[in-house]
Amino acid sequence: MIRRLRMLLLAVGGAGFAALFTAACLRLPHFGTARHPYGERAVHASLARHTANVISSINFDQRAFDTLGEESILFAAVLGTMVLLRQTRGERHVSPVPATVARPVRRYSLVMLPVAALAGLYIVAHGQLSPGGGFQGGVVVATALHLLYIGVDYRALERIRPIGVYAVGDAAGEAAYLLIGVAGLAGGSAFLANTLLPYGTFNTIPSGGTVPLLNAAIGMEVGCAVVVLLAGFLDQAVEIVEESRD
Repeated sequence: MIRRLRMLLLAVGGAGFAALFTAACLRLPHFGTARHPYGERAVHASLARHTANVISSINFDQRAFDTLGEESILFAAVLGTMVLLRQTRGERHVSPVPATVARPVRRYSLVMLPVAALAGLYIVAHGQLSPGGGFQGGVVVATALHLLYIGVDYRALERIRPIGVYAVGDAAGEAAYLLIGVAGLAGGSAFLANTLLPYGTFNTIPSGGTVPLLNAAIGMEVGCAVVVLLAGFLDQAVEIVEESRD
C-alpha cells in the first residue's frame, strides 16, 4: 500500500513538473531572436546598481539567496568529506619522506607561487568589475599554495597550511555572507537585499553596494574550503598508513 502511494505521488509530481516545464518552454523566446527579456532586465538592474560585471550582479545581488545555497553546499561537502577522511582506528600518522625535485621545477614553482596567489586575489577583488569573482579567485589562491608541494615537499606546504586556521576561514566566509544578509533585514529591507550600502561610482572597486562584500566572503570561503579539502585527501595519500602495513 505504501509503495503504491509513493508511486502515485511520484506520478502526480512528475506530471505536474512536465506540464509546468512544457508551458515554460513554449514561452521561451525563439532561438536566435534579438529579444532577450531576462537578459535585458538583468543588465538594467546591474547598471542601476553600478555593478559593471553583470554576472556578479546576478550572482550576488539579483539571486544572492541562490548563491548562498551554492556556498552552503560547498561548506557542507567539505565538512562531510573531512568527517569521512578522518584518521580512524587501525591507521597511524607518519612523517612524509622528502622527495628530490628537479631544479627547474623547483624554481618555476617558487616563482609562480606568489604570481598565482596575487592573480587569485586580484580576481576576487575585481569580481564586480571584470570576469571572475570569489568562486574563481578563491580556487586560484588555494591551488597556488600547493605549488610549494610540487616545488619543495609536503612538509613545506604544511608549514604555510595550518588546517585549523583555514577551517576557521571557511566557516567565517560562510558566516560573513549570512551576516550581510541579516544586516539587510536589520536595515529595514529584505534578506540579502542590496540596499545596505551606497552604490558608489560605476566601474570602481567600491561600487555595487553589497556585491563586493558578498564576493569577498565567497572568495574567502571557497579558498579556505579548497585548502581544507585538498589537505584531507593529501594527508590520506602522504601521511596516513594502515597499521597492517608495518
